[in-house]
Amino acid sequence: MRAAEAIGEDVFALWPTLRQARAARAVSPELVALYEQRADVPTTAFVDMLAAARERIDVLVYAAVFLHEAYPGLNELLRERAAEGCIVRVAVGDADSEKIQQRGREEKFGHGIESRCRLAVMHYRPLTGVSGIELRTHGTTLYNSIYRADDQMLVNAHMWGVNAYGAPVWHLRRNKGSRMFDAYTASFDAVWETAQPVQEGSE
Repeated sequence: MRAAEAIGEDVFALWPTLRQARAARAVSPELVALYEQRADVPTTAFVDMLAAARERIDVLVYAAVFLHEAYPGLNELLRERAAEGCIVRVAVGDADSEKIQQRGREEKFGHGIESRCRLAVMHYRPLTGVSGIELRTHGTTLYNSIYRADDQMLVNAHMWGVNAYGAPVWHLRRNKGSRMFDAYTASFDAVWETAQPVQEGSE
């Protein structure tokens, strides 16, 4: 730290490995870790969590195409989980929704979010028709992206004018009397009820 100050450099620029999840301290027993931004979360954190699921996987995002790009085997992983009896629900943004388009304007990416939503549907489309897996599109304003696997959850906050990769992520683990975890679960379910199923082979 002192060396960084002495030469006028940011400590994380000199030692990037110091930028990692911060252990939760006396905040909530549900909070496992806090990441300053999604870009700091290793892809393995998402993949390992999903791979460990035995009962349920829920994904609520606008697009989150980074998952397929960083881990091309995602669809196969979800197929394997479903084959083992895991219920998989994935909700991505409806590119034609006004609220999704508004989010794009707020991110200052123009039509970028719409193209990412369409790309997300293309990524997940091969899973339509697979027993135990359902893909839907939603037109809601998301305040968080939610990635749930059984009793673990990664929640990516959304900030006005900031792409999701630059916003914080908290890792939650459900325990007795969980309020945060259950609140995000209820939020997912509420959006899921409004979302429209993507039919097999539909455009």
